[in-house]
Amino acid sequence: MKRSTRDPRFNDLSGAYNEELFQKSYAFVDDIKKNEYESVKKQLRKVKNTEEKEKLLKLKQKMDTESKVKAELAKRREMSKQRKKEMAEQTEGGKKPFYLKNSDKKKIELAEKYKELKASGKLDKYMSKKRKRNTQKDKKKFTKIQIVMIYELF
Repeated sequence: MKRSTRDPRFNDLSGAYNEELFQKSYAFVDDIKKNEYESVKKQLRKVKNTEEKEKLLKLKQKMDTESKVKAELAKRREMSKQRKKEMAEQTEGGKKPFYLKNSDKKKIELAEKYKELKASGKLDKYMSKKRKRNTQKDKKKFTKIQIVMIYELF
């Protein structure tokens, strides 16, 4: 008799995916990552070799971005959980449920981000970088338009 293999990610026999339960069950991985991050920082201070130092710096930056992304996802998850809770309260109160569009969710997240930046005093720096980025995009678009117009003339 031939054994059949199954992938638990795509099979209902393994149960439904519960992200909250998964996070609680594997919280120890975050502790391990914190320990690794601290050891990388210690190694960075001790290492004299430039090649190894560059590798460790890249690894440290990668770990930083991973932790920032994870924190951002946790914040989004918490905000959506809060919205669902408010909606449940409204439906219990007799109102019809109101579901936000994705664009409205993004606007709310952006407003929260601006509030946090303003509170920490980093809003001006963020806005100047954003302006620079947008001007560069506009310059690229403008040069492409100019090139197209020149070709159309000939």
